Amino acid sequence: MAGDLNFDVSKKKTIPPEQKNAATLNAATSAIPKATKEINKPQGFRVPYPLLWLALAAIIVYFPTFSFGLTDLDDSIFIRDFHAYNENLQNLITSFQRGLFDAVKDPYYRPLFLDSMILNNLVGGNVQNLTSYHVINVLFHILSVILLYKLFRKLEVKELHAFILCLLFTVHPVLSQAVAWIPGRNDTLLAIFTFSFLLYSINYSATGKIKNLALSALFLLLAYFTKETAVFAAPVAFVLLVFVLQKKWNTRLNLIQYAIWAGCFLLWFLVRASATIQTNITPTQIARDFIPRLPLIIQYIGKVFIPVNLSVFPIQQDTVYYYGIISVVLLALAAYLYKRRNLRIIFSGIGVFLLFLLPVLFVPNNLNEQSFEHRLYLPIVGILLVLPQTILLNNKLKDKQLLACGIAVACIFSFINFRHQESFADTLSFWTEAAETSPHSAYATMMLAAREDDHQRSYQLFRKAYQLNPKEKYLNYYYGVMLQKQDSVLQSEKYLLAEKNTSDYYECDFYLARVALVKKDFNGAANYLQTYLKRDPHNEIANNNLLLLYMDTQQAAKAKEQVKQMQRLGMTVPPQILQRLGL
Repeated sequence: MAGDLNFDVSKKKTIPPEQKNAATLNAATSAIPKATKEINKPQGFRVPYPLLWLALAAIIVYFPTFSFGLTDLDDSIFIRDFHAYNENLQNLITSFQRGLFDAVKDPYYRPLFLDSMILNNLVGGNVQNLTSYHVINVLFHILSVILLYKLFRKLEVKELHAFILCLLFTVHPVLSQAVAWIPGRNDTLLAIFTFSFLLYSINYSATGKIKNLALSALFLLLAYFTKETAVFAAPVAFVLLVFVLQKKWNTRLNLIQYAIWAGCFLLWFLVRASATIQTNITPTQIARDFIPRLPLIIQYIGKVFIPVNLSVFPIQQDTVYYYGIISVVLLALAAYLYKRRNLRIIFSGIGVFLLFLLPVLFVPNNLNEQSFEHRLYLPIVGILLVLPQTILLNNKLKDKQLLACGIAVACIFSFINFRHQESFADTLSFWTEAAETSPHSAYATMMLAAREDDHQRSYQLFRKAYQLNPKEKYLNYYYGVMLQKQDSVLQSEKYLLAEKNTSDYYECDFYLARVALVKKDFNGAANYLQTYLKRDPHNEIANNNLLLLYMDTQQAAKAKEQVKQMQRLGMTVPPQILQRLGL
C-alpha cells in the first residue's frame, strides 16, 4: 500500500501561468448566479434613437407656430418697442443693470431673457420677421426635452418610462404657451439651465470632478439670471440627491456643493441689488395673498392630468377645481394600486412640484393676478417623477403595449395642443380666447375691446371692463384711443391724461399730440411727440409728424435736425421735403 502512495515527481505537469489564471477565472465566473451575470444586459424593449423621436415630435407639434404673429401681450413690447434696445449689442451687459419692462420702474429682473431678444434680433428677428423667434422657441423646447430625458436617466428612471414621460412633456398642451408665445421662452431657458445644473450636480456628487462642480455653478448662475424661480433650484437638487438618489447629505462633496450654491445665490443677489429696479412688493402683500392663492395648486394639477380647461390668460376666479380634485384622487389611487411603489420618490416628486410652484403663490394679485400655464414648465417635472411609482407605468402590459398607450395619450395631447395653439396665432385670436375663458378679467375684456372693429361692441366691452375694475392699468388709455378712432378727439384727452398720470404709459403722448393739434396747440403737440420719441425713436409716423409740425410752424432749424435724426435711423425722407429745406 505504501508503494501505491509513491509518485514520480519528474512526471508532474507544470501548468503555464496564463492557463492557470484562465482556469481560476472560469471557476470564479461559474460561481456567479446567472441573474448577476446578466445584470448589464438590456432590460425590456428599447426605443431606438429616443432623442431623435422626441425632437421630431416637438417639431411636428409646434411647426404651425412658425407662421404666428404677435399677441400684444408683452411680445410687442420686447420686439417692437424694444427695437432700438435690441439693436445695440452693448445692451447685453446693460440687461444685468436694469428691470425687465422698464429700466427703473420694474420689479422683474430677467437679464438673460432680454439678452436672448437682442441675440434673436441679431439673426434677423424683427416685427416683419417673427419666424426666427418662433423657431428659436421650439429649439429651446427641444433642448430642454433632451436634458430632461438625460436627467430622468440619471435619476434611475427606466429608459422606456423616461421616453414616455418626456414624450408627454414634449407635446403637453398645458406647456404650449411656453413655446407658442414668444416671451414664454423665459421658462424654457430657465428649464435648460436648471436641468443642466441638476445633471452636473449629480455628476459631481458621483465623481467629485472639479469640471462638474464648475459647470453646475455656471448653470445655476445662468438660471438665477433668467428668472427668480431659480432660487428653488438648489433645494430641488438637495431633494434629488438625498431623497431620490439617497446620497448622504453631509458628505464632503455635497458640503462643498452647498457652499458653491450659496455663493452663486449671493453673487446673483448682489448683482440684482445693484440693478436699477424697484421692488414695491411688501411681505404684508405676499402674506395677504398667499393663502387665497393656495388653491391654484389644485387647479394646476387638474390641467396637468386633464388639460381641457386651458386659457391663454387664466385667472383663479374663472378656473374650475373639479378637474384638479379628480386628478389628485386618481393619482393617489394609481400609486396605491402599485404595490412596489417607492414612497420616498413619490414624496420627493411632490416636493419638487411644490418647490418650483412656490413663486407663483408668492406673487401678490396687485402685481399679477394671472395663473399663466407656462409657469408649469418646471413644476410639472415633479409630477412626472411620481408617475413611475404608479400603476400607470407599472402594470401587466408588455413594454411595446405600454409604449403604444403612451403614444396614444401623446396623440390626444397633441390634438389638444394644436387647437390651443391657434389662440396664439394673432392678436385678435389671443384676446378673444382670453376674454371668453376669463370673463372676470378686466384686462382681457379691455384688450379685446381695443381690437374690436365694431364701435358699439367695443364700447360695450369697455363698459364691462370698467365695471370689473375701474382702476385697471391701461384702461383709460385704450378708451381714449377708441374715442379718437370715432373722431371724438377732444373727449379722449381726459382719459389719456388720467392714464399718463397714473401709469406714465408713453403711448399716451402719441395720442395727446393729436389732441394738441386739434386744439391748435402746436408747441404742446411737439413736446408730446418729442417725449414719445425718447421711448420709441424708431416710430416712423411719430418722426414724420414731428418733421411736418416743425415745417408747418416755420421752424427750419429744428426741421433740418429732425431730418438728420431720421436719416441716422435709416428712415427715408421724401425728396420734396429735402428740397424745401435746402438739403
